[in-house]
Amino acid sequence: MKQQEFLTTVLPFKDKLYRLAKRILVSKDEAEDAVQEIYLKLWRGKEKIGQYKNPEAFAITMTKNYCLDRLKSKQAANLKIVHNNFQNSQNLEKEVEANDGVAIVFQIMETLPEQQRMILQLRDVEQYEYAEIAEMLELNETAIRVALSRARKTVREELIKKHNYGISNN
Repeated sequence: MKQQEFLTTVLPFKDKLYRLAKRILVSKDEAEDAVQEIYLKLWRGKEKIGQYKNPEAFAITMTKNYCLDRLKSKQAANLKIVHNNFQNSQNLEKEVEANDGVAIVFQIMETLPEQQRMILQLRDVEQYEYAEIAEMLELNETAIRVALSRARKTVREELIKKHNYGISNN
């Protein structure tokens, strides 16, 4: 596979890989590094890309696995501490941004369990089909639907709580 063919195959889903990596890793810098690492791995295995039925799904699976490995690594334990400190210093900034409804939803998504967060991201943000998500996450479609339903219910309940803050239903 030549460079131009490689670029036309894998470049279109760069933003999706970044958004998934950022959702998992939180840090913009870590997400950018993750995507760069995935593209490097894809380039090294460029001859095999044509063998995959869906190169985009393969790249997303690679991104998910790489990010989860980063979180499990010893280095990531230090990153989480830094991210928590960084987040604490930016709480005021985040509250200002949270006036936008989309920002509130993404903020709520951060509190979801990891699997629900990834499924919600892939289905509702990235618009993947259930079968594609099941293939990427190596789960069956029923489990995907159940987790998505629970994630949406949690987001809906949290949104209602935020919008009804201080209002009693008596």
